[in-house]
Amino acid sequence: MALTAAAASGGDAHDDEYAKLVRGMNPPRVVVDNEASDEATVIRVDSVSSHGTLLAVVQVIADLGLVIRKAYFSSDGSWFMDVFNVTDRDGNKVLDDQTISYIQTTLEADDWYYPEVRNTVGIVPAEEYTVIELTGTDRPGLLSEVCAVLAGMRCAVRSAELWTHNTRVAAVVHVTDDGGSGGAIEDEARIADISARLGNLLRGQSGVRAAAAAAPGGLTHKERRLHQMMFDDRDYDGGGGAASSSPRGRSPTPATEVSVTPCAERGYTAVVVRCRDRPKLLFDTVCTITDMGYVIHHGAVSSEPRGGAYQEYYIRHVDGDPVRSEAERQRVVQCLEAAIERRTADGLALEVRTGDRAGLLSDVTRIFRENGLTIRRAEISSERGEAVDTFYLSDPQGHPVEAKTIDAIRAQIGEATLRVKHNPFADGDGAGGGGGGGATDDVAGSTAFLFGNLFKFYRPFQNFSLIKLYS
Repeated sequence: MALTAAAASGGDAHDDEYAKLVRGMNPPRVVVDNEASDEATVIRVDSVSSHGTLLAVVQVIADLGLVIRKAYFSSDGSWFMDVFNVTDRDGNKVLDDQTISYIQTTLEADDWYYPEVRNTVGIVPAEEYTVIELTGTDRPGLLSEVCAVLAGMRCAVRSAELWTHNTRVAAVVHVTDDGGSGGAIEDEARIADISARLGNLLRGQSGVRAAAAAAPGGLTHKERRLHQMMFDDRDYDGGGGAASSSPRGRSPTPATEVSVTPCAERGYTAVVVRCRDRPKLLFDTVCTITDMGYVIHHGAVSSEPRGGAYQEYYIRHVDGDPVRSEAERQRVVQCLEAAIERRTADGLALEVRTGDRAGLLSDVTRIFRENGLTIRRAEISSERGEAVDTFYLSDPQGHPVEAKTIDAIRAQIGEATLRVKHNPFADGDGAGGGGGGGATDDVAGSTAFLFGNLFKFYRPFQNFSLIKLYS
């Protein structure tokens, strides 16, 4: 399956011009405020609304590595208003002038608020690399074998991300021509050969797809694409449910609770999520709701004591209807549970930082395989001659990695800097730390409190100066 950029059809030209006119009359306003809160930087956004606007804004914040501690949003009618309380990973306010300027200029850019004109959320300049997508059945050593094939075919991995969930795996890999131009692989015959060899590697597994395509200059955001790939592979419909069981004997994570209930008097469907808090949680849930064809009209999210997270959404279909049936309700629950659990990886998080070289990734993943470890998730990047790779590891049964195995890996990798980002032997409570007790004390299925809480949370909107659509 080749990844290509969609082109706007000629029939949409009139709509595009109308969208530009409306935006020109009502430009977006973005305020980054470090005075409104003692604990966080407050980002306020108001703009003409379009399907995907909320996802676009959340994506910018998430890609900067900022943590959303609390947020409120509303987009009834044609107007979109957002308030985010954000910090850096250490819990500090965002004080860097360059970061603040980037937030303002990006969110006020001409094309940001019209995903239907732009045809993708998160345009990634990609003329210099080739994109390879893989989905299939997960098994120990799979990433190691994929990396060995790519190294053997003179493909240098510049970045990659891999997720596993419910025995399924999805990966998006950006490679360059290591034996030629150093840029994207332009030879179609060679691309076909790479795709065929990876297909042979994965052959015999149900639902496997292998794809390679020269990057077309604009791509769907990598993490959004991973959600789409796993959704298409129906990972939400296997393994007994993402929230209730742990595949291959993995130790259970704190429960993820998702309720989907009608809110007939308002014409919405209410969605409430309680789970363990973590970075990019809001991106994962908003991405899934958006790509399933729903519009979030109102919402409020917040971090809770003991590491929990609370999210509350009021949604309708793009056509304006609420969730229509019990089967659809169950599907929304399953898909949100899966979206949350895909990025959750218990066990050992190991960061490898070293000078980049040909075959490095193949060697590192081979060392993991030889030590009997399975890669649950991976984030791989290479820039300016340095490779920074983070791997989430366990044994094939899902048990934590023993200290002696970590020492053995450190000895085998050699000159690289090896940093244990999370070691379950160090903190005594495994990966379960937060989000367990407090997150399950209240039942998420009650709707009596929903609208009251939502509009109580909207007090920061009083600070908005609303620009009217029509004078």
